[in-house]
Amino acid sequence: MAIDPFADETVRPVAHARNHVVGQDLATLSIEEIDERIRVLREEVTRLEQMRAEKQASKSAADAVFKA
Repeated sequence: MAIDPFADETVRPVAHARNHVVGQDLATLSIEEIDERIRVLREEVTRLEQMRAEKQASKSAADAVFKA
């Protein structure tokens, strides 16, 4: 018989910030968990903005070559 580790209500799964799903229910998260998710998401936005800038620079360079 399998034992349910979450049968005891004092134990709950850890809500990892990197497993965040946009639109998910946030009511069960602690303030610390919310703060951590905000930090992780801000880092991800920065990473996305950097990649976008790199791709835009490559696209602009390619456009300049083919327009010449």
